[in-house]
Amino acid sequence: MHDTKTKFETVQLTDLESMAQAERDALDFGVIGLRPDTRADIYNATEASMAGIDPSRVLGFPFFATIGQCMNNFMVAQRFEDEADLDEIVPFVLTLRMRPTRVRLRLLQARDVERRYVLVAR
Repeated sequence: MHDTKTKFETVQLTDLESMAQAERDALDFGVIGLRPDTRADIYNATEASMAGIDPSRVLGFPFFATIGQCMNNFMVAQRFEDEADLDEIVPFVLTLRMRPTRVRLRLLQARDVERRYVLVAR
């Protein structure tokens, strides 16, 4: 089991990869894991609850084209295409299907890890 004090700012990509779904669900920030084709294959309970979107509407779908359309831009989606290694916190405003909500996004990607992550701190 991972440390229950896992923080948005310090969790490592390798930690997220090795966590069981129940451990990711227990985190106090949103975790969205994306395959190289941008299909979501991880969507933790915290993000589902805060976004009000059932995982069945997210998992298996191209994230930036469906649920994360407001992130389909140079600040988020394009960064995954342009940078092989990425660990950046980005102030952002979520707008899809909700009133504009200020968040911090943490973008995580490494050239030796297939999955990339968008973490969401509200």
